[in-house]
Amino acid sequence: MAWVTEEEYQAAKQVRAYEYLQTYQPGRLKKTRTRNEWQLQDHDSFKINEITSKWHWKSRDIGGMSALRFLMQVDGMGYTEAVKALCEQTPVYVPREEPAQKKKPFALPLPNDSFYRVRRYLNQRGIGDDVLDYCVQLGILYESAPYHNAVFVGMDERGEARYAFLRGIYDNQGKSFRMEQEGSEKRYSFCVPPLGKSCRVVVYEACIDALAHMTLEGNADKYRLSLGGVAAPKEGTGQNVRKMKIPDALEHFLKQHPEVTEIEICTDNDFAGRWACEQIKEHYEKEYAVFSNLPPIEGADYGDLAKQAWEKQQKQRRERGR
Repeated sequence: MAWVTEEEYQAAKQVRAYEYLQTYQPGRLKKTRTRNEWQLQDHDSFKINEITSKWHWKSRDIGGMSALRFLMQVDGMGYTEAVKALCEQTPVYVPREEPAQKKKPFALPLPNDSFYRVRRYLNQRGIGDDVLDYCVQLGILYESAPYHNAVFVGMDERGEARYAFLRGIYDNQGKSFRMEQEGSEKRYSFCVPPLGKSCRVVVYEACIDALAHMTLEGNADKYRLSLGGVAAPKEGTGQNVRKMKIPDALEHFLKQHPEVTEIEICTDNDFAGRWACEQIKEHYEKEYAVFSNLPPIEGADYGDLAKQAWEKQQKQRRERGR
């Protein structure tokens, strides 16, 4: 009767699933569109991360990291068979020393020759040409090449780019490509400055919300800062206990702008946005005049309101043309 020693078990346990698949069954792996993620050719709901080796088989709701667990739970091998298989293929297994991750230096995506595609997309999202021209002239918004993403740029105190958020202009099943450029520093998040002096900063969850609200208000009389999203607990899971980590973008902005005395909060009107609004207000209301100005429609952000206003305007134009 076959059996395994403690040494064999310990050796087999050290083999990571991704290393095993990449070395011995590379033909089963298929790259997904997500960075560092692969799936199995024979199980498309199975996903594995090449960096951490964490895998999850969604249809079975099982997961792990080790090759031993993979062979037993995915390939259906028995315990002894799986250990023996791993030991035969890796008789002396030495875990790979992971190289220290080097932080990639920040660099802006290459610009496109024109701004036509991004302008058309943002116009259809309800953002006015005057707002777009203002941002383009400041160098904080442009169209990238070759993928034609909208690039929202965050500058440091010397006017040098230190942050970029990329938003795709082509929707795929209602979702568009979105990501922060590698090497971006969140404290220098996208910010639209006022034309003149201002003592107020308005904060939004996303870059496009800042431009949408600016369009709706029709002025450039205050700073408009994107927080780059908010991290909120799930609704009903201890939101009254947990404290929000104040966004780096807002903390850094206030340190660099001592003239600012007012904070206007324009997060989304959903659970996460309302929770973030209360947390920011509680944190700053002793030092600043804080105003809540969430969109009046439940579940909406200012991007939604601007798009609705644009669609209504387009409908009225069509009706007048009949």
